[in-house]
Parts: sequence; C-alpha cells; structure tokens
Amino acid sequence: MPDQKIDNLLNLAMEATPQERAKSENLNVGYDSTVKLWDVIVKYSGPESDLGGDGIQAVPLLGGYAVVTLPETEIDAYSDRQQVEFIEKPKRLYFETLQAKEASCILPVQAGANGLTGEGILVGVVDSGVDYFHPDFRNEDGSSRILRLWDQSLDGKPPRGYVTGTEYTKEEIDKALALGETEGRRLVPSRDSSGHGTAVLGIAAGNGRASGGVNRGVAYKSDLLVVKMGNARENSFPRTTELMEGIDYLIRQTVKMRRPIAINISFGNNYGSHQGDSLLETYLSNAANVGRSVICVGSGNNGNDRIHTAGQLRQGQTETVEMSIGTYETTLNLQLWKAYADEIEISIETPSGERLPTLSEKIGTQRYRAGETDLLIYYGKPGPFQVTQEIYFDFIPVETYLTSGIWKIHLHGRRIREGNYNLWLPGGNVLNPVTGFYRPIAAETLTIPSTAAKVITVGAYDSRLNAYADFSGRGGSNLSFPKPDLVAPGVNITAPTPGGAYTSVTGTSFSTPFVTGSAALLMEWGIIQRNDPFLWGEKVKAYLRRGAQPLPGFNEYPNEAVGWGEDVIIRLH
Repeated sequence: MPDQKIDNLLNLAMEATPQERAKSENLNVGYDSTVKLWDVIVKYSGPESDLGGDGIQAVPLLGGYAVVTLPETEIDAYSDRQQVEFIEKPKRLYFETLQAKEASCILPVQAGANGLTGEGILVGVVDSGVDYFHPDFRNEDGSSRILRLWDQSLDGKPPRGYVTGTEYTKEEIDKALALGETEGRRLVPSRDSSGHGTAVLGIAAGNGRASGGVNRGVAYKSDLLVVKMGNARENSFPRTTELMEGIDYLIRQTVKMRRPIAINISFGNNYGSHQGDSLLETYLSNAANVGRSVICVGSGNNGNDRIHTAGQLRQGQTETVEMSIGTYETTLNLQLWKAYADEIEISIETPSGERLPTLSEKIGTQRYRAGETDLLIYYGKPGPFQVTQEIYFDFIPVETYLTSGIWKIHLHGRRIREGNYNLWLPGGNVLNPVTGFYRPIAAETLTIPSTAAKVITVGAYDSRLNAYADFSGRGGSNLSFPKPDLVAPGVNITAPTPGGAYTSVTGTSFSTPFVTGSAALLMEWGIIQRNDPFLWGEKVKAYLRRGAQPLPGFNEYPNEAVGWGEDVIIRLH
C-alpha cells in the first residue's frame, strides 16, 4: 500500500525500476545517484531538533517546512515520524523569458527631487545568479550594491542554518571588484552563465550606469540580495527545494536587517493541481506573512502552448481527449486532475488503434506496454492539503523514442458530482513542437508557484502595441484564487547581460521584475517616507490592482488574461 504521507510522484519513483527512472523526465528529479540520496520537501510540526538523524540532514524553513536529505531506504521510516505531516518530491523549474518603463508610468514616479528610487528597500532575487561586475549593480564609487550573494552551486561556506553553497558579503564582493575581473573572479567566483538572473535583477533594480542611465531599472537605488540556485542538472534547470531555501534565506535576512523587501521569482513549472495546494505554494504564502515583504511571481509562458486541456464530464457521458506525440520524443508525462468525488473510467488508445484495459482505481502503480512505449501510471488519492485527485502517466520509450502519432484518452463518467477535469503536459519548451493536445485550453495555464495565494502574479503584455502577449499564462474560473493580478511589459525588453552590456529579452520572466520594482517604490513611499507604514504584503497587491489600467480588447476586469489590467503605479499623495 503506498504511503499516504508521501506525495504521488515520490511514491511512484520509489516503486519504479532504475531503468524507468533513468528514462523519465520527472522521476529522478531530487535524487542524487552519485551518493544515492533524496532531497525532499517536508511539512512538519514539533521541534526542529527531531528532523535530522543518522545519515539524515535537515534544513528547517519558515513556518513548519523543511528540506530534508536522506537515503531512499529511509523515506518510509522517516514518514512514520510523528512530527512529519507530509513529504513532497521536488520538481524541476523552468525560466519563464526605455519604452517599457514609459508604458508603466514609472519614469514620472522616478522623476524630480521627490521621485521614488527604491532607496531603503531591499530587492531580492532567487535566480540563475548575477554578473556582479556589471556597472548597473555598482555605485558611483565602483562599490557593489549587493549586500549578500548566496551561490548555492559553490561549495565552501554556506549561510548559517543552511548546508550548501557559499555566502559572500558586500565587503568580499567589493574586494573582488577592486581587484578587477581576473583576480576578482578568483576571490568571488560566482557567475551567471545564462544571463537570466542578471536581466531580471537589472529590470527590477539596475541603475543604468553602463548606459549613462538610459536603461535604468525601476527601483534603481535599492540595495540588493541575490541567491543563485544550485548546480544545473538535467536540462540545466534547478529544483523547487533550492527555490524554497532561497526564499527562506531572503526573508530571514530582511528580518535580521529590519528592512522591507520585494522578492522576484521568474521560474515555474507545470506539475500540480494549479490550486495553490502543493507544499511549495503553501510555503510561499506562509513566507509572505513573515517580515515586511512582497513576493512577485511570473505567470509563465504557456498561454498559447498546446499543453493544457480541460472539460466537464456528465454522468454516463464519454469524452475523448486527443494528444499527438511527435517523432523523436524521448520522454513525456501527463497529469489528469479531477474531483475525488467523481468516479471516471479511464482508458488509453494507442496510435495503432489498440485500446488498453480500463485503468484500475486501485491506488498505486500500473504498467502497460503499447508499441515502443511503456506506460507507468499512478492512481493517486487526495493528500492532506488538497481535495483533488491526480492520475499520473509517464510515457517511457522501450528503446530511444516514444511511439509517435495520435494517442487518445477516453473518459467515461460513471458517477459524477462535479465533472470538471484538467490535463497538463510539461511546460518549459521541453517537448517536440508537434507534441500537444488537439483541443488546447488557454485558461489555467499559469505555472506553479504563481498559483500561490499570497504572491503577486504577473503576466505580460506588449507595451509597443499596447496589446496582451498571448504567450502569457492565464488564470481561470476554476482556480482557488483570482489570477493573474496584473500584467507588465514583457516583449522585447532591454535588460543587462553579463559582460557589462544589454540585450533584448521577452517573457513573463521579464515582466515580473517591473512589478517587483514597482512594489519596492510603493514600499519606499509608504514605509520609508512614512506615508503608510503598513504598506507591504497583500496591501501592496491591493494598491497595484487599484492602479492597474485597462488594455484594449477586454471589457471585464479582472479577467483570466490580464487580471486587473496593466501595471501603472497609482498617484501617491
């Protein structure tokens, strides 16, 4: 019997063979095969001292969460501990990717002797790192604006309370800057190899020194905190455990410094119910309640992809979901989420027309072979923190590639109370362009964790055309919370790039820092200038919603595409 204190995907991973796990995109995420250890997310109650043990390492996070590293053979016994409430497997995260500032009415707010600059507010990012040598993150005297840089990928001296990476102080970064690139990089060897984090931080808070102020960011006088997530693994993306530790570190730093912070997250994934109920999502909502903080998250770039479909099934009705798998597809997974109260018969038809047996509703792992594809299916139950039920399908090639063609998922409503169902394929542009649903649904394409309750969820629009960007992830009427909150410029944005120059970037990765910077300006006006000492958290979200302006093509607000409208800082007086 699968352990009900362990999430479905981790249960399946432990029941799968090593060969199945090696060929799957999802099953080995969180597992280090070199030392045979798992990183897992744990929700617990009771003392932190009871989380570790012989061969078990725990990093307690805010609000009764922890990242625990332990051998696979110890997971079942660990879940039996009384203080352990639930264990969740890590997921892979994916990048979400002077005109824009004008569109958001940020330039007038920055202008003049009383203009807002973000001074006194911290801006924090958890991302791919930063080029700390870039002039946009340095003061006029050449010193760094970065107060702390935690590089999770460099072994050395982790911050107190954490076990990986190396923490660099402003003093160490300033010393490296004074030595110049060659010697300085030896002292502080942290780099941003992708440029993603450098661009994100520059939009939120770069001071534009490399362009004479032309390409200045939003909160350009804020002090900066940077977390570079751990070593890139499969497909060069980090994991949710590293994101959670990074957020935890930023919040604890701000409490220690007694300063407000605006935090930017421009990563996401497509795995989950999208109802805000995973441990990652509930952790972010809990963390947002600590200190004077605001957390902004991008809605993702899945709005016009073919990776989500949905419908409503009636009693006695059969619906067929058609999905194409392109040639040379090496792996694929599919999630079906439905109300647990609904009893649905599920069967799969292969491209050759073979119809596999109806799935058993028995909780646990089921295996089938269809042509050149092995199907690994896990029939889950609701967890302690969610009312929905997941049926997970892993398509694994017998040799190298999956069986291409049209696959059909037949759904028959045997006993229906609600009838709503959703199916998701992986995001992050990891699939062959031919692979996808034949009847895609754009609603509810927000990536996780932008679905968390107490974050500000940011979509994208094209500020040149004053038009919605159709790649932007969307909300929907079935979500637990109205999302997104607003949209910001996210098409052809000029942003810093490693090496001291600038580049053009597109995606909700880059619309989100406009709102993160805007939140910092609001907090400066409210907290630092004492116009509203309680202007943080949900109150900042409320101000931003009120200040949002309509976009052409939408008659009702809020809506699933642009939320309350485009990001415009309201007049503060």
